[in-house]
Amino acid sequence: MSRAVLERLEQVVVQAQQGGGPERIERQHQRGKLTARERLEVLLDPGSFCELDMFVTHRAADFGLDRQHPLGDGVVTGWGRIDGRLVYLFAQDFTVLGGSVGQAHGQKICKVLDLALENGAPLIGLNDSGGARIQEGVDALSAYGEIFYRNVLASGVIPQISVIMGPCAGGAVYSPAITDFVLMVEGTAQMFITGPDVVRAVTREEISAEELGGASLHHHTSGVAHFTAQDDRAALALVRQLLSYLPANNAEDPPHVSPVDPPDRSEASLDELVPEDPALGYDMRAVIRCVVDDGVFLEVQAGFAANLIVGFARLDGYVVGVVAQQPLVLAGVLDIDAADKGARFIRFCDSFNIPLVTLADTPGFLPGVSQEHGGIIRHGAKMIYAYAEATVPKLSVITRKAYGGAYIVMSSKHLRGDVCLAWPGAEIAVMGPEGAVNVVFRRELGSAGDPEAERARLVDEYRDTFANPYVAAARGYLDGVIRPRQTRPMLIRALRMLRDKRVRRPPRKHGNIPL
Repeated sequence: MSRAVLERLEQVVVQAQQGGGPERIERQHQRGKLTARERLEVLLDPGSFCELDMFVTHRAADFGLDRQHPLGDGVVTGWGRIDGRLVYLFAQDFTVLGGSVGQAHGQKICKVLDLALENGAPLIGLNDSGGARIQEGVDALSAYGEIFYRNVLASGVIPQISVIMGPCAGGAVYSPAITDFVLMVEGTAQMFITGPDVVRAVTREEISAEELGGASLHHHTSGVAHFTAQDDRAALALVRQLLSYLPANNAEDPPHVSPVDPPDRSEASLDELVPEDPALGYDMRAVIRCVVDDGVFLEVQAGFAANLIVGFARLDGYVVGVVAQQPLVLAGVLDIDAADKGARFIRFCDSFNIPLVTLADTPGFLPGVSQEHGGIIRHGAKMIYAYAEATVPKLSVITRKAYGGAYIVMSSKHLRGDVCLAWPGAEIAVMGPEGAVNVVFRRELGSAGDPEAERARLVDEYRDTFANPYVAAARGYLDGVIRPRQTRPMLIRALRMLRDKRVRRPPRKHGNIPL
């Protein structure tokens, strides 16, 4: 082969790797953003990236595009390794045609999605795009549709992670929304169906792009973003951390690590953590950190529906998904947002063979007109459905209280929780003692000489007779009442026992979760 041919190849490769050129790359850096290729270098193990379709160009011939055919068509695709494990990726290049999605651009993403699905490896998308390429019209829209279809096919089969590192608007937002996890970079990432200009024209509302669809908004208010990071490098480091808890596909188990934290470690501080006064809160995150390996917990959607905590940890080196009430926020009540958050996380864990550990301390579902009108019945049913549907090992510990329907929801024996435990101060009842006494003894209290003293006596009697864990344990609804310090070793023993759990379900196409 002649030297000229080889030199020509080298020139074309260099041209493709330069993206939109030095000036546009500099503008990208001035915005605080890395380029697509720089992001891949930070994310992947050194030297592991193998690129696909470097020489692909668009096929449009209208509105000036016939004069420019940049190599790669605004997206870098391929495969590489993270901690030695295979992953497939695409990274949109905003320096090339604004990262806009045309037919060829979409076909490149579809090809890498197909490879990820066929080979059973995670798919990571780095999104930084101006949206559909107007010059390609319906061909650009068809590209989005093909991507959406593959996202759905891959759902529950391989983990899909979307990192929003710049604009993501219009139809482009729906591909990340279908994926399992969305990470957004603070200050540079926005997601919205229609931008501020359209909102202003249609509704006369004045709002900035950041206020309409920035990382903080989607992390705390809408719940679209599962994680946020302060810059590109922090976001990519978070992707690597998240992947350390996930299996390559639904036929594999999550990665196990050799534990350093002793499995029989007891934590004496748990015995004193829950206040004696039931009106006082405590931090459930402290319970989680005391129980899991080395106190390491990766919380998911930390800013959204903070009355429910979900996230990943390890017990005995094995990955578990944790679902827990947060008594410091709304007393750990279940509301619409918490039910949605919990149901989606539970279903993800079940899809990818991640056992569930539930820590329950809840007064029930949130009452109120807004919740009823907003569909708390329908949303709460999602969480019931998710727990009942899950076939992975399901462990639960009631730390203080579990009242009414919320007791049933939180991985109870009635939804086929495998091992259900309670701390000795736990209260399990249809409702709290005060409410129960007011309902059952309303007439007696009305005629009592000292209603408050009589109410206090009846509350104590109700709590001693009904609202304690021993009543449920006597009926087999709890498998044990344990000292709080025993929680970690008991959970680890239960997980070891359940490691080969298998469940058969009636054949069906799929269930009909109350979405």
